[in-house]
Amino acid sequence: MIIFILMTLAGGSTNTQVLVNFGAKVTTYIQMGQWWRLITPVFLHIGLMHLVVNSVTVYYIGTQIENMFGHSRFLAIYFVSALTGNLASFVFLPDALSAGASTAIFGLFGAFLMLGESFHHNPYIRLLSRQFLIFVGINLVFDLFMSGVDIYGHLGGLVGGFLMGYVVGTPQIGKINLIKRFLSGIILLVVVVLFYQMGMKII
Repeated sequence: MIIFILMTLAGGSTNTQVLVNFGAKVTTYIQMGQWWRLITPVFLHIGLMHLVVNSVTVYYIGTQIENMFGHSRFLAIYFVSALTGNLASFVFLPDALSAGASTAIFGLFGAFLMLGESFHHNPYIRLLSRQFLIFVGINLVFDLFMSGVDIYGHLGGLVGGFLMGYVVGTPQIGKINLIKRFLSGIILLVVVVLFYQMGMKII
């Protein structure tokens, strides 16, 4: 909210130059060494409605994820998902200016799907994961037909959250196979490094 107010005072959160100045994802700037633009977009929102919708979603989903994973694990999932989502956008949508918490939100969805895969014997988790799977599917279908939506950022965040859920584990709920956790960490690291290198080579 503070950043949104500062952006409004600086000229408006829908102003392209303001978004750039505050850290939106801009491929050419990342290639010039401003790597932090792979994280800072999660703090920015384009318009009041964008801020409200994302804030409500983060509160609702984030509360459940935080209860299941714990505070520090929740933060790890959130910010790693933002990174993987912005990296995917960096590679597959290089000409677009991107901002918003949607990458991280889809990462939280991915963490729910990971819980469903790991603890499908738990009726409550199984029900929640199925609901979120349907919700994610509907959102991705809408993404295909809506202009200005960074579907690659959403998919990147979803995958990042799914993998990071394995990496951090859920001791409050139960143990996760160590091999799965190790492999997920390796895959996640490879994806981050590979996508960063691919994005840096885009002309």
